[in-house]
Order: sequence, then C-alpha cells, then structure tokens
Amino acid sequence: MTQLIEARAGRITPEMEIVARKERLDAETVRAEIAAGRMIIPANKVHLSKGLDPIAIGRKATTKINANLGVSSLAGDSKREMEKIECALKYGADTIMDLSTGSDLDALRTRMIDASTVPVGTVPLYQICEELDDILDMTTQNILDCVEKQAKQGVDYMTIHCALLQRHIPLIDSRLCGIVSRGGSLTAKWMVAHRAENPFYQCFDELCEIMKAYDVSWSLGDGMRPGCLHDASDAAQFGELSAMGELTKRAWEHGTQVMIEGPGHVPLDQIAENMRRQAEECFEAPFYVLGPVVCDIAPGYDHITSAIGAAVAAFNGASMLCYVTPKEHLGLPNMEDVRVGCVSYKIAAHAADVALKRPGARDRDDEMARARFAFDWEKQFALSLDPERAREYYEEARSNPEDKDRSDKTRCEDAAKNGVQDSSTLSCPRGLHPTLNPDGTIANENYCTMCGPKFCAMRTTADLIRLRNEQKAEDK
Repeated sequence: MTQLIEARAGRITPEMEIVARKERLDAETVRAEIAAGRMIIPANKVHLSKGLDPIAIGRKATTKINANLGVSSLAGDSKREMEKIECALKYGADTIMDLSTGSDLDALRTRMIDASTVPVGTVPLYQICEELDDILDMTTQNILDCVEKQAKQGVDYMTIHCALLQRHIPLIDSRLCGIVSRGGSLTAKWMVAHRAENPFYQCFDELCEIMKAYDVSWSLGDGMRPGCLHDASDAAQFGELSAMGELTKRAWEHGTQVMIEGPGHVPLDQIAENMRRQAEECFEAPFYVLGPVVCDIAPGYDHITSAIGAAVAAFNGASMLCYVTPKEHLGLPNMEDVRVGCVSYKIAAHAADVALKRPGARDRDDEMARARFAFDWEKQFALSLDPERAREYYEEARSNPEDKDRSDKTRCEDAAKNGVQDSSTLSCPRGLHPTLNPDGTIANENYCTMCGPKFCAMRTTADLIRLRNEQKAEDK
C-alpha cells in the first residue's frame, strides 16, 4: 500500500503522523492533502526500514530544498560524495538527488541511501546510458529493469522524462539553447533516431506498477525546461507541462504519488505565471523547481541568481526548491559549493514560508531579533542557518591585526576610552576581539560588530530606553 492509497482509504499512516508533528498540522489535514494529490511523502518502504525520517512536500507543508550530488566519469569519488551528503544534511537539505554517472553506480547508491536520513532521488536514465554502449540501444526492458533495481535499493523518488513527446521536439527550433536537460536530450535523441514515441511514455503504466510496489514517488522530469531566459515559457515547455498533467492523473489511478519538475531559467516577471500554469495543468500536484535562475550573466554566482527566483517561486506555488550552487554551468560542486547552495536555498525557502505565514515560520527570526538587541552573540550563532560562518565573520570583524604588538595595558586603556565595560578582562586590541567566559564561550558584549561602542544604534537605543524609564519614574 502506498501513502496515496492509504490516504484515499481514510487511513492515517505512521509517516503521516510524523509529518503532521513536524509541520504543525493535524494528521487528518496531512491525510486529506495526500489523498487529493497536493502533498506527497516520498518514502520507499526499503529506505524506511533503514531509518528514513519522513518528510512532506506540498503547499501546506514548509518549503523543502533538494541538494543535487553525484560523481561523474570526469570528477568526484565515492568517499568525497559521502562527505558531501553529511555536508548537505548539516546545512538543511530535505532531500538528496544522486545524479551520478560513471562506474560502480549501484554500490555508491546503496551507500548514499544507507547514509541518508532524508529521501533520496535518482534519474534512472543515467545508469541505463552508462550500462549501454549507445543510448540508441535502449529498450523497454532496460528501462523497467533499471527502475526496478533502483526501487529495490530504496530510492524514494525518481525523475523520469515521460512527458517529452514527439510533437514537442520541433518546437525547440526557435530556441537559443535547445534541450538543456541531460535526460531530456538523451530521450529526444532516441526518439528522433528511432522515429518512435518516448519509450518512457510508452511503458508508463508498467513503471507505475513498479513504483507502486515500493511506494516510489514520481518526479515527472521536465525535459523541455528552458536553459536561458530567451527560451522560457515557450511552446515546448508548456506543451510538455500539459502532457505532465495527463500523466499525473494516470499515476494517481495506479495509486502512486506524483510531483512535477519545473523550469530552470525564467525571467522574474514570468515566475508567478509559471507557477499558476503548473497548478492548473497538473491538478495542484506538488511543484519542484530548479531555481529558477532569473538572469544568465552571472556564472559563479548562480546560487544568488537562482535563490532570488526560488523565493518568488515558493511564494507563488512551488513546494520544493532544487538548489543551484556557485558552480552551476561551470563544474561539479565541491564541499563549499554544497554548503553555500544549501544555505542559499534555506534562505529562499524560509523567506517564502515567512511570507506565507506558515505556522511558527517566523519564530526563529523573532528570537534572532531579541538576541541581537541583547547582544547575545552565542544565541545569534545558534539561531543562524550557518553558525560557523556567522562566528567566523564575527571574529574577523572583532580582530585588528595592526595592534597585535601593543601591550595588554594599552589595549585595555583603549577599550576603556571606547566605553567598553570591564575592559580589564579584555586582552585584544581596543576590545574588538570577543570577551571570553571561563568556559571559552563569548561573553555578552553590549555593542555591535559594525559600529563599535560609540555608534552602535541598538546600544544607544538601550540607553534612551533607560533614560525614558528614569524620566517616567521622576515624573510620577
């Protein structure tokens, strides 16, 4: 029984209960959303037995982020990939997508699934392509065998480009970048060479039965996603989206869960309409978007160009955001790229959740505001999406290398002149290094790192509040 079948039968599964607690929703709401197809819990039965912690993807759940990982025949190794999984989980990835190509894919995927407490996704076509001399040799049996093998390993959701059809291929003629999806381009090449319809579309019902057996969720791949602003919102993209709607209904008839993959490069002013069209064409199935990237001229900074689009997309209807790292368009991400990509997308997802007024979404922001006004640095670090980076920048701002050779006495005198309290406890230039408690933690300092004690607005505000209170007391 899949989560969808259980939900439609009126039953609340243990996974639904877990999700309800996480999302601050009642379990019946979760069940009803899954039954309607507006929410999914990607949870392969095999992965559940290995310690998967279920999550929900849908409009009534908090916005989720995915981290793309994986080796290639040109770069990467399995040990480093496992370290990247740890990094992605540390910085908030809600799902992991294994996009590996090369050799020993089965062994690597098993290790990834065993190590990941969050859902793991794949693109089966990549392994099919690696195992054949030529993608043109692919058969329906190759497709079914690979999907079933990955389902048995515990893959929670699969991106399969079933909706790119023969009638869509001529529509790329007016594009600048053609087909930028790897899976989409390989599938289209097979179709043209064989003068045949998409083989994934042709065996869709059989694939559904495999998915159903393990409760693997569909991630209907957008093979025609735009790869530049010029190609966004064109007939090819929206033609495939319409076909995705047809397949969504067919997948639901088999009792399988579905989410829809969305566009890559979209101008800012077209994002809302893209989200609206997806909800309409695909009956409000959860939308999973790559970015979208809102301009094409910032290689090396596409974590920023895409996070801008991701926040807008999530506010207007996207349920999960696929991160884009600074290396997008340039190379495979290293550990730091994974970190930056995850944090950038946690920011985008959180910004949307706050704007959508999801339960408890702003609590952490309000706590941060209180900690800032109280100059509680340790609490600020603890509340940060990236505590290590926040501490690193704080300590850098508090340092003054030019004063390294000055005596402690002179430093303390300078600190006193600048209004720092308890300057005798400071051993750093002008009190700019943090004061440490006996246990090594940072002591509370009553001025901010940007302005210093004399010009700190929050310190001044605290002073004026004290003065006002004194005046009120005098006036009584």
